[in-house]
Amino acid sequence: MSQQGERPPTEDDWWNRLYDESAPDTGPAATGGDTLDDRFDSASDAVAPDDTAAPPKPTLDERRPRAWWEAYPKAPPGAPNTPDTPAPGTQGTANRPGTPRTPDAPDRQAASGAANASGRRPAPPRQRAPWEPPDAPDQPPAFPSAPPRPAAPPAQSPAPDPESAPAPARPHVAYVGDGPPTYDAEPTALPPAQPQELDELVADTVLDGARYGTYTLRAASIRGDSARYRGQPRRDALLTARFGTGDAALVLVAVASGARAAEGAHLAAADACRWIGGAVGRSHARLSEDIRAGRRGDLKSGLNRLTDRSLGKLRASAAELGVEPEEYTADLRCLLLSADPECRTRVFFGVGRGGLFRLRDGAWQDLEPAVPEPAAVTGAPVLGFGSPPAETPEGDHLTMDLGIATPPSPYIEAPPPPPAEAFRFRASVARPSDTLLLCSTGLAEPLRGEPALADELAGRWATSEPPGMAAFLADTQLRVKGYADDRTAVAVWEA
Repeated sequence: MSQQGERPPTEDDWWNRLYDESAPDTGPAATGGDTLDDRFDSASDAVAPDDTAAPPKPTLDERRPRAWWEAYPKAPPGAPNTPDTPAPGTQGTANRPGTPRTPDAPDRQAASGAANASGRRPAPPRQRAPWEPPDAPDQPPAFPSAPPRPAAPPAQSPAPDPESAPAPARPHVAYVGDGPPTYDAEPTALPPAQPQELDELVADTVLDGARYGTYTLRAASIRGDSARYRGQPRRDALLTARFGTGDAALVLVAVASGARAAEGAHLAAADACRWIGGAVGRSHARLSEDIRAGRRGDLKSGLNRLTDRSLGKLRASAAELGVEPEEYTADLRCLLLSADPECRTRVFFGVGRGGLFRLRDGAWQDLEPAVPEPAAVTGAPVLGFGSPPAETPEGDHLTMDLGIATPPSPYIEAPPPPPAEAFRFRASVARPSDTLLLCSTGLAEPLRGEPALADELAGRWATSEPPGMAAFLADTQLRVKGYADDRTAVAVWEA
């Protein structure tokens, strides 16, 4: 027992006294909060309130050498300095600025040796070992940098697949022929407009396209260089229309060109396309059936009647306008295409000038149906038509001239109308990789007259895939010196 008559506290007693909720805290009042250091100081004061108590022996962990970045445990009160503890007056690494503080490391900010609030003097800073690096109070601990990675060898790109490789870009060709064209390549002046006739205006360029069955369709109509320079409207008209649905659907493409010197040439061309479109649309079911069945004779006679009716409306419009029939007319050329994938019959019909070509195996073929000239028609006269001969070859007189003057007929008020244009018709079966081209005279004439243009278009279009809309437009307006009329082209690529 102690001098006061009390038993010395055992280890269990001070543990219970420390953590028993009913026991008051024997340490001084905490000024900075209930921390782990405060509880440690309170327990130290309860076990050894004076300096006469024997200090506990240092553990093995406390005696082992510490690296410069490790925190040292707090020395018990009254413990003498050992070689493993910091010497007084030496700043330890735990107080080094930038060194992180571990949760279990005691507070060593008061390294001057002054007693803290509990009356216990903190451990002095340790003495630095010879192998430890010098203190760097203004620098954080440096970490060794990783060695630079060796540069990776360049990746070997696989060889391009010839089937999946993109097609090479087309070279820019402004014109073909001996020299540049006379006019500019872009539009210069707009046609004049009237406020009350705005529906009669036509655009400089029209572009269209579609894909049905086994073919791809591209169509473009462009104002010529001469009309662009002079501010004249485009005289070519283009109509693309589909009638019906499914495999029975029928695609019509109509191209019309007004008379070059006529004032309302663009209106006549637009009327011709609109009227032939209406006539084909009303008869599209029968026409589609004839095309799929291959009834060539029925198609030719039926389309001839539809074309004559459309041109008859043009002549009637000319009479209403008070102009000659040849001033309000148009060259009309059309294509009929079935949407049935099993049908490869392509039908062409129309009247007037233009061009019908086919690109097969890299070479152009002119498919324009031959129409004999009126002066080339020969043969014996037919009774009842034309001027009768005075006698037969055998010498027989068919008529007798009585010398009586024939008065003019009261039923003929004007000279008879000029003979109608010869009807053109052609039905052909397309082969895979064929390209059928229907065009107006603005493109047909340079194709026939300038071999460089034909070769250039053959090189661009003799591919497995048809060109896109923009590429087809660029191909269509490839210019040639001496040919400045409007250009309208309809091309059909067969799969």
